[in-house]
Amino acid sequence: MSERIDFSQVAPAGMKALGAVYSYVSQSGLAHELVELVFLRVSQINGCAYCIDMHTKALHTAGLSWEKIVLTQVWQESGTLFSAREKAALAWAESLTLIASQGAPDALYAPLSDQFSEKEIIDLTIAIGLMNTYNRLAISTRKLPDSAPRN
Repeated sequence: MSERIDFSQVAPAGMKALGAVYSYVSQSGLAHELVELVFLRVSQINGCAYCIDMHTKALHTAGLSWEKIVLTQVWQESGTLFSAREKAALAWAESLTLIASQGAPDALYAPLSDQFSEKEIIDLTIAIGLMNTYNRLAISTRKLPDSAPRN
């Protein structure tokens, strides 16, 4: 498999605009590890190898345990490994990533609003939307993970 398009070269202004949204999320006050967990889970759902590779490494560099990184995909079956705040964020990320089939139900919003302020909910929602956009760019252009060997 070879990369189709280098989106950073073809649309630098668009990538700069997405970078500004990423900067906003980074400065929003949401914990870095929480945002990276959400980015990883969204990327797992979408099957984006490039982003899974990137966010797994970022979480490891941030000091998150390998157990937690590996079990992000099955967080609902991981007992108390994930906090109530992380679980609410991951459930919201899954719901919004699969919004066409699941919507954004009150059953997920209620625990989210117990754990996050209104601003944090909006910031988290922006982060989820951003990662879905990055996933679609990377998947559609066949962006290879940095860990993948190049021929």
